[in-house]
Amino acid sequence: MRLSPMRTKTNTFVHWTLLKRIEQEGNIRCCVHKRDFMPGNDIATNITSAIHNSRKTVVIMSHSFLASDWCLFEFNMAKMESIYSRSSENIIFIVFIEQLSSKDLPLNVLELVQSKSYIEFPNDEYGNVVFWEKVKETLSM
Repeated sequence: MRLSPMRTKTNTFVHWTLLKRIEQEGNIRCCVHKRDFMPGNDIATNITSAIHNSRKTVVIMSHSFLASDWCLFEFNMAKMESIYSRSSENIIFIVFIEQLSSKDLPLNVLELVQSKSYIEFPNDEYGNVVFWEKVKETLSM
């Protein structure tokens, strides 16, 4: 499973919460750019290779994600992988960790959000339990 690179609040969420829950508790191996990309390869090659060799690409949707050209490149590469290499299999798993309106989303992201399921990070304890169970279930498929 490939995780998109993030910054700030999102970076904290990925490295201190998501990876702990997914890798340690869920026993699912993730690919994270700082840890798993091959030094010496250009970033585009590392991204496309990681997506191709992963079952899913998890997009942690936030304002930071939308502001990053590399994140949007990665989103587009995952979308192309699902269409051309995997016969339209849904390999993109979108997790919203911030409130974003549809006008904030680029058309290609909005199209996927409107046509496929996604999950929102909850703000309550009960929602947290259900959220992590759904994430583990989806990534184990």
